[in-house]
Amino acid sequence: MLAAITTLTPRMRFNFSKPNIENTVFKLHYKFTVTMLLAFVILVCSREYFGDQIRCISDQGVPNNVIQTYCFFMATFTIVRHYNESLLQTGFLPHPGVGPILDNDETLHHKYYQWVPFVLFIQSICFYIPHYIWKKKEGGRIKALVDGLQYASLALHDQDMTVKNKTVPSKATLQKKIELIRKDIILRLRISRTWSTWLIAMEVTNLLHVMFQIWLINIFLNGHFINLGSTVINFRNWEGIADPLETVFPKVTKCLFHKYGPSGTIQQHDALCVMALNIIHEKIYTILWFWFLFLFIVSLLAVIWRIVSYFVYRRSLKFNDLLFKQVTSSKFNPHNVIRVVNGCEFADWLFLYYLAKNMQGAIFEQLFRTLAEELEKRELPMEQQGYEEKGGEPVLLSRTEFDDETLPLKSEKTLL
Repeated sequence: MLAAITTLTPRMRFNFSKPNIENTVFKLHYKFTVTMLLAFVILVCSREYFGDQIRCISDQGVPNNVIQTYCFFMATFTIVRHYNESLLQTGFLPHPGVGPILDNDETLHHKYYQWVPFVLFIQSICFYIPHYIWKKKEGGRIKALVDGLQYASLALHDQDMTVKNKTVPSKATLQKKIELIRKDIILRLRISRTWSTWLIAMEVTNLLHVMFQIWLINIFLNGHFINLGSTVINFRNWEGIADPLETVFPKVTKCLFHKYGPSGTIQQHDALCVMALNIIHEKIYTILWFWFLFLFIVSLLAVIWRIVSYFVYRRSLKFNDLLFKQVTSSKFNPHNVIRVVNGCEFADWLFLYYLAKNMQGAIFEQLFRTLAEELEKRELPMEQQGYEEKGGEPVLLSRTEFDDETLPLKSEKTLL
């Protein structure tokens, strides 16, 4: 078990060298929730600490290993009318839900314990799938653009430097990198919009997936999961015998085994089964109830935030200033902000926001200023900008294809 926990530990570490391509809520889905579910799988499968899942005792005539195997695969049950606090207190019933059975008694059958580790493992895979899809669609684009800019603020020399396996770019390298990012944003806006569209789609998928998982677990626990947390909160007498969780996770259950007697008569054997792991199952699903509730709320707020951003990003200069200042700690020229916001769609704006989260403030401010100048220039006719349209895409003209007197192009040094 300790070896398994050691294996899960690296999942909880934050790697600051990796690009930040999603928000914190997204990380709660594929990092924290997946790790939690895998830890629960390990916990449930650790029989050396909690014993076997089921232990049954019966009258003589049936070997214990036979009755235990039969009851594990065929499920056990409890009797509804024997969940009686007064009878338990007076000693007429040995355990909640366990007692004599009549023909018209309502019973609760418990089969979930056979599938708990499998369901938890499949759930962990399901929570990771949106992140996996997003990584494939993102394609490492943010990393490709910002790679090598971690120490861009130290670009004071004329040549690249290597210090402890870390590369400090030169001033010329920094200028080329910023120019590359600017061209990528200007000439490939459609790809940027696809990038942002997939990000938003996966954030909505996370919200819908949490709702689906809550519905799925509720079916798995025979409709007892929806109000499980509220039941735990409302149950204040923790020392009482009739714990409301006993109806969902009974610690002692009944099992009926039939076999032929010596003369061919069918004999019924009544077995009493101890469900050792239910003490763990009830804790796991109580934690999952509160965690999924929290995850649903923050996922819903994240989607609402995206919707609000869509309607506000072009209407509020202060909104843009506060948002970019939060991730870059830099003060932006209001005129540059207006140029960029008016020249971009929401998907382009969102892509810029994630660039800001992965770049140093001073470097992004320089890129932002350059991009504002470029977008202002793009308001001119395409031929005056130095571009022509080929195959529906803008293509940069060569220096010999236009007249310097009619083309008010700014030099690269001026742009930067």
